[in-house]
Amino acid sequence: MAKVKTTFACQSCGSTYAKWQGKCTACGEWNTIVEEVIEKQEKGEVDWRESQESSSGKPRKLREVEVGESYRIDSGDSELNRVLGGGITPGSLVLMGGEPGIGKSTLLLQLAIKLKGWKVLYISGEESEKQIQQRALRLGHENEDCYILTETATHKVFHYIKELQPDIVVVDSIQTMQSRTIESTPGSVSQIRECTAEFQRFAKETNTPVFLVGHITKDGHIAGPKILEHIVDTVLQFEGDRNHVYRILRTIKNRFGSTAELGLYEMQGNGLRIVENPSEILITQKDENMGGVAIAATMEGMRPMLIEVQALVSTAFYGTPQRSATGFDAKRLNMLLAVLEKRVGVNIGTKDVFLNIAGGLRVEDPAIDLAIVAALMSSYQDVAISMKYAFAGEVGLSGEVRAVNRVEQRIQEAEKLGFEKIYISKYNFGKRNNMPKFKIEVVPIAKVYELLKHLDL
Repeated sequence: MAKVKTTFACQSCGSTYAKWQGKCTACGEWNTIVEEVIEKQEKGEVDWRESQESSSGKPRKLREVEVGESYRIDSGDSELNRVLGGGITPGSLVLMGGEPGIGKSTLLLQLAIKLKGWKVLYISGEESEKQIQQRALRLGHENEDCYILTETATHKVFHYIKELQPDIVVVDSIQTMQSRTIESTPGSVSQIRECTAEFQRFAKETNTPVFLVGHITKDGHIAGPKILEHIVDTVLQFEGDRNHVYRILRTIKNRFGSTAELGLYEMQGNGLRIVENPSEILITQKDENMGGVAIAATMEGMRPMLIEVQALVSTAFYGTPQRSATGFDAKRLNMLLAVLEKRVGVNIGTKDVFLNIAGGLRVEDPAIDLAIVAALMSSYQDVAISMKYAFAGEVGLSGEVRAVNRVEQRIQEAEKLGFEKIYISKYNFGKRNNMPKFKIEVVPIAKVYELLKHLDL
């Protein structure tokens, strides 16, 4: 009898060790190393994929490779097309992660039944056929070319794939899949790595797009080894609070497009509704102007958006002042507060400061600096800023307002939504004579204190 081969693998990062130890030296996590049994494929056992002819078996000159006609599959979902870089790429392997109950399965089932004219195989290792059918009826779509398979063994899955020859494959989820070449339990590092590699090989050899659903850990990272994200072509993160109806689909990695794009959805009883105008959820409708609120013109990828920045500045009663930022970098907030104190002379160092980006977004665009400064001073002086004013500018350490990219698109978005003024850096267009004509009033400023004078703060 052959000796069983075992290895010890970290369930967090996938690093392997010859013996057990309490701490993983690669990622620093404790009690994540477990023993896994590894069994290689027996001789004489033929994998169905080995019979497939592969054109990548020998080295070829780069100029001799035939590119052919490149095309994208329209998913029928404008937001998904956006984050994928223009549609579904044939032969791509897409990994979608998100918290339990956030709507990953709903989004992909919605995709499967919307793709008319394409044969889609939806593989579920978590739900029964009846559960999937009930969800499909609730979504209100029908597709004669959508097939359902409830199976977890990959060799059986590939057997049915070979019979059906689908155009698109959806796997929900990769943590439930099990390969017979590995003897460890489903969801372990070695199983996830092996199953993903099998689907990757299938996608590349048959030019079939494959969508994988991935669970996430308590830290918000996709469960399984980090190598999983290196294997796939695209990594999508589905975010949102289950207590709210809005969901954000964000691109973390994309070999076929930009990683700066995001899609917005609204969770309804009949599925996920596409949010065509993001500003409708990111700007709160109010009857009157309120202090500590300013509107920033930001960019997410190629999409301009207007978001609401909320600030609260109050007296610190408990010794050390608090600094808290939701949806924004706390270190950059501290920098802006230091600029206000040093360059403008505002005594804000003894105040508690709380900052919030409305709508649950996390923004890294430095162009919202100007709106943050305006919101902070509005709350500090307890003077309201008109909700018809927008801001787009980066603030430097010397208090200057720096130019930002794609400023014309930001101005046009504010103009389209009925704003009356937008404050930008005067260095965006150089001389004032070079500024294009807009219906909205564009106010160029050079220093932060100029902005405060304009707003009477």
